[in-house]
Amino acid sequence: MRKAFLVGGCLLSGHATTAQAQPETYLLDPAHTRVHWEVMHFGTSTSRGRFDDTSGSLELDAAAGTGEVSITVRTASVNTGVPPLDGVLRRSYLASEDHPVAYFVARNWRWQRDAPLEVRGEFTLRGVSLPLSLRAPALRCYPHPQLQREVCGADLSATLRRSDFGMTDGLPFIGDTVRLVIQVEAIRQP
Repeated sequence: MRKAFLVGGCLLSGHATTAQAQPETYLLDPAHTRVHWEVMHFGTSTSRGRFDDTSGSLELDAAAGTGEVSITVRTASVNTGVPPLDGVLRRSYLASEDHPVAYFVARNWRWQRDAPLEVRGEFTLRGVSLPLSLRAPALRCYPHPQLQREVCGADLSATLRRSDFGMTDGLPFIGDTVRLVIQVEAIRQP
């Protein structure tokens, strides 16, 4: 669920519009970054939610075609639109009190301009760290007219098994496969 962090990293990793001698730093824009998740409910319909509190940074070296990303998600920011369900998710599934943040970190990943993006890194949720890949069909960057800085954004996706992170409540009635869909925008820092 906290894979949303990965989305931010993937989005930024696809940016390479100008050659640079040194890595450039980008910060995720919390107003334009959301991590959404989907899981099958009793085999009939898809339950959806999101995490509203994400932060992170990206370093891109356009000349070398490499990057690093670090993304943090506050697990208590889970939001399904149903407050009682949010409480259950915080207490039982996400264990937000004991594990208030989830992380995605990817170092030394490679990317190519105008190609599909895949960022492979490590995702930590509920104290368990496992490999995770975020994929994006496209990354777009543009000079923001008001900020007068470059902004990059993308739609990322990934899947994971919640049981791998110790979230076994409700199995098999509530699906084990969680799909992450992440919208992300990041702002180049001066």
